[in-house]
This record gives sequence, C-alpha cells and structure tokens, in this order.
Amino acid sequence: MSQPLCQNLEICPLPTCGLLRQPGASDRYWGRTVASDADSTARTQEVDQGVEPTGKFRVYLGAVAGVGKTWAMLDEGWRRYKRGTDVVIGFVETHGRELTAQQIRDVPIVPRKVVDYRGTTFEEMDLAAVLARKPEVALIDELAHTNVPGSGPHPKRWQDVLEILDAGIGVISTVNIQHLESVADAVQQITGVAVRERVPDWVVRRADQLELIDSSPEQLRRRMLHGHIYPPEKIPSALTSFFRYQNLVALRELALRFVADETEEELLGYLVARHPDILWDTAERIMVAVDAAPGTDAVLRRAARIAVRAHADLQAVYIIGDDSSRPASKEALAAVKHLAEDLGAGWHEITADDPASALVQFAKDNQITQIVLGASRRSRWEKLTSRASVVQRVLQFARQADVDVHVIARYGKSAPLSTARTPEDGIE
Repeated sequence: MSQPLCQNLEICPLPTCGLLRQPGASDRYWGRTVASDADSTARTQEVDQGVEPTGKFRVYLGAVAGVGKTWAMLDEGWRRYKRGTDVVIGFVETHGRELTAQQIRDVPIVPRKVVDYRGTTFEEMDLAAVLARKPEVALIDELAHTNVPGSGPHPKRWQDVLEILDAGIGVISTVNIQHLESVADAVQQITGVAVRERVPDWVVRRADQLELIDSSPEQLRRRMLHGHIYPPEKIPSALTSFFRYQNLVALRELALRFVADETEEELLGYLVARHPDILWDTAERIMVAVDAAPGTDAVLRRAARIAVRAHADLQAVYIIGDDSSRPASKEALAAVKHLAEDLGAGWHEITADDPASALVQFAKDNQITQIVLGASRRSRWEKLTSRASVVQRVLQFARQADVDVHVIARYGKSAPLSTARTPEDGIE
C-alpha cells in the first residue's frame, strides 16, 4: 500500500496545513550538515521527486487575531525540532491563550530582554541573544510589532527579522492582513479602527513561502464566545466592533486576495519559464502621480493594490513645482516617498513647468499602460478663472497616447503614514 503524500495529515489537526513531505523527510533545508543518513536519503528523495523544501523565510498570514497563526507556527516549529532541526523560540506572544501556550511544548526558548520604559516594564525579543545562539530556525511572532524604545537597534520587529535572515538563520513568523501597508487605509475605512502598526508589503512578499491560515467569520465569533481569543471582559465589545460579522468577511476577502495574487504571480512565472515563446498577461506597467497634498497616501496605496492585482510594476512620479521648497511640503513629501518605498514602488522626481505633459511624457518613455491620479481639489473660483486641471489635461493627453487613467478620490483624513508607533497595536 502506498504511503500518503502529506504525512502532516496524520499529526497536524490544522486543516490549513500545506506542507508536503515524504515519510522521514528532514527539516535540514538550507545546506547545513546533519548526522542522520536516513535524513540525507529522505532529502535526496525529496529532490528526486520534485518536492520543494521549506523556504528560509516562512510567513503565516491571517485575516484577524484568533485564526490560528501562532498555533500553526509553534506546531511546525515543534515538528521540525522533533526531527532534529535546531529550532528556538525567539519571541512568541500567546495573549494568555492556554491552547496556544501548550503548543510551545519542549522547544527551547531564547530568554526575553526586559526593558523599562516610562516606568513600565516590558519584555521584548533579545535580538543579540538570538544571533549569538545562531539556531537553524527561529520562531518569531507578530512581524508588524513595534519594539519598545531602547530595547534594541531597530524600531520594528520586521527589521529584526531581516537582520536574523541576513545572518543565515531561517525564520517562521506571523502577520495579520490589516498590518500590510497597502491595505491599511482600506482596513481603517472598513472597520473604523486605525491600524498603527505596519509592515511594508515587500517584507511579506520576500517570504519564500506564504501560507494563509483561514477561518470562517462564524467560527471566529464562536471562538471569541468560548474565550479562545480574548479574555471574558473584552468579548462583548469585540463582537460588536472589530469582530463584527461584516468586518470579518471583508478582512477575510483581503487576505484571500493577497495570497491569491501571490499564487497567480508564481503561476505566471512558471508559465513564462516553461513557454517563453508565448506572451502571457504580464506586461502591465502602472504609474502614480504623487505630491505633498493631504490624501496622497490613500492614492498611493490604491495604486499599489491595482498594481498587485495587475501583476505590474509601480512607479511613483513627483513633479517638482514651486511648493517643493517649503519645509512643510518637504516633510510631507519625505513621508510619501517613504511610503512608496514600503509599497515597493520606484521613485522619480521630474522638474517641469507643465505637470500634465511631463506625466504623460514619462508614461510614453517608460511604456506605462495605466496612470493613477488623485482627484484635484479646486475652488469654484479656480474652476471658473483658470485653465483645465492637471487631471483633465492628463486625461486629454492620455487619450491620444492610448493610456488608461484611474482618478482616485482624495480622502480628507487618510490613514496615518508609517512613522513612529506605540508599543501596542490597539487591535489585537
């Protein structure tokens, strides 16, 4: 009788487990030497049978707290540890959930760093200790977490993770969809809750393997009622605010779309590699016009989402004008540029007297197929006394150049840009 393809199904109760391993396969994934001949044979079988080993950077993505990301991370870490991989817990936050804490089992834990901040004691991951321990794999929860000031060299945990990866250590981490920079404003509009902790999209996309831990809204609300997510005193307010059924449906869709986009991109890469003679739908190039005006961050995030779904490169273009010398404009523009980098967009600054024609010329020179603009805000007097707006003139030029144009509304109060963060998220 043949062996089942996924041995995890026998030991892992999570229905979302997507790891495919042959019987006896090793967790020695990144070229490190192990003593077991059986493990070596199993690895050879994996390669011969076309099964890819687990990547060096693995991220469990979820729609909200309570779907089981930390549980899955700990379970995978324990299974690797039992098979001989040098696994440690760099930082895990159980939030007082007993079932999650039980998953730690006998996996070694790197002691936390105790930090006093404004009269309060906090515990953070000890980056230096993890690097000194140099395990094969480190389990590091909550990728978007903001470190307490003075606890280490980096303000954000994702920056700690990048340093650990650069040191040759594999990382398994977790993140919720609302923390991704490109969807933060959409989450704020859907839920009415500001997301203070952010992680750049490119950090999550850098993961060798991204796995969605999914749960239906009904199941999540039942878990909440049974006390498996929040303590009893927080359950009523959570069910009527962030964990409302409609919010959970929307957040789940955002998570599913993000993972689906990543999967489709991998498929397109495979098709292009196998059939280079066929022109696949991968030629979209998107440009977004930016400035220092309020609401530009919302336009930029919207453009990033359009680019992701079109599998397109994104280029942010700023036309240098008379307002660029003012200190306030410089500060606001620096924040926009930082956001563009977090979203993985290229940045271009162009000096031109005519912004509309400069934008269209850039589009022609760089074979841009879609232009994203923020709707201009002009008073009635300006509309009556001045010539056509930049948006109107870009539309005229773009029609002649056969370029599609998206005009995005600028919101009065946009989601905050990625600047300083408080130690707590405010959502979980």
